[in-house]
Amino acid sequence: MLIRAKISKYKLKKIIKYFCADILASKTSKLIGINRNTINRYYNIFRVLIHIAQVNDLIKIFGKAEVDESYFGASRIKGNHAKLKRGRGTTKQPVFGILERNGKVYTEIVPDCKKKTLQDIIFGKVSKNTVIYSDGWRGYNGLVDVGYDKHFRVNHSKNEFSKKNGTHTNGIESFWSFCKRRLAKFNGYRKNLGIHLKECEWRWNKDEKELEKELTKLVFKNIRFIK
Repeated sequence: MLIRAKISKYKLKKIIKYFCADILASKTSKLIGINRNTINRYYNIFRVLIHIAQVNDLIKIFGKAEVDESYFGASRIKGNHAKLKRGRGTTKQPVFGILERNGKVYTEIVPDCKKKTLQDIIFGKVSKNTVIYSDGWRGYNGLVDVGYDKHFRVNHSKNEFSKKNGTHTNGIESFWSFCKRRLAKFNGYRKNLGIHLKECEWRWNKDEKELEKELTKLVFKNIRFIK
């Protein structure tokens, strides 16, 4: 992706800095003295570049991993008064996530959270030697039978959230909370959910300096300044 920049390197680095600090485009515009539409344009470019980089990262999960599904953009189907549960009775978008403890996180928008859908992703992303932690959702049934013989579960329906042997899904659940807090700032994010999720993956467990260093490298690799 080629970026044609009409602003100086100094100002571009400033925009990168404020983006990594998660400062809204409106405030960045005032801080730098550049039109808000221009800031929005660069913020969108950054997100596309991050999305491309995350998608192209052929991540393979090793060690210990937590798997979980979540739902975004909740709204109850008209006339359905059932308890909202795993997306049923709603028009929420299901998303599946795999978090490598002390490592990266991978997300994928999925059509449903059925066993075949989730386990096809696990087969492609998780090494058979990995220790897998999940909740009691039936979509994870049978992982031991297909080679993941270190699969441990917590039963949330029985208020079981952690065991002394380290069995829990607190990491991936914290990531979902992080995503939803960030996405709440963007009105109408559902149409760009994939891009925003990949940005959350990229931001997860990194400080501002690390984010700034990575994004600067990514942007300047794809930029051409116009004098």
